[in-house]
Amino acid sequence: MKNFLTKSLIVLFGILMASCSSVKVAADYDKTADFNSYKTFAFFKTGIDKAEISDLDKRRILRAIEAELLAKGYTKSENPDMLVSIFTKSQQRVDIYNNAWGWGGFGPGWGGYGPGWGWGWNNQPVVSTQTEGTLFIDLIDMEKKELIWQGMGTGYISKKMEKKEEQIKEFVQKIMEKYPPEINR
Repeated sequence: MKNFLTKSLIVLFGILMASCSSVKVAADYDKTADFNSYKTFAFFKTGIDKAEISDLDKRRILRAIEAELLAKGYTKSENPDMLVSIFTKSQQRVDIYNNAWGWGGFGPGWGGYGPGWGWGWNNQPVVSTQTEGTLFIDLIDMEKKELIWQGMGTGYISKKMEKKEEQIKEFVQKIMEKYPPEINR
């Protein structure tokens, strides 16, 4: 019974962690670039092909980026002002929690009153493993062949297909909120 309760606590903790997760974003840019001069874009296939994610996820990311740029008034073109590229990084994150508050057995009864389980200190460590991913979106001046803006988002993506597409859209949307930089708004 105690093993079942410990596992239940771990699952509950995992659900809480997943529901609280968010995307952390940052951006950097070339201060000399005239962001108002860019009107059209295309995807830089050579750069995108190097991203170490599935082709399905690449397409999800590219569709989300395209939607964001179109919503900002840009036009997809065969002769673009800027190129869009992506790359990704991931790392395994292991969290170990000792003495987590939860189901205990430090005395009989509910809170020590009568038969049953009570709340107390659990001396078994709780281990949580997640893959943290970082998505970089690069915007490159087509004429100069120079990076003009880079947005970065770090967070967690669910392995469940029904959630993945929405999470990728959120990832891209939060990154693209940083474009164009404040200096040109």
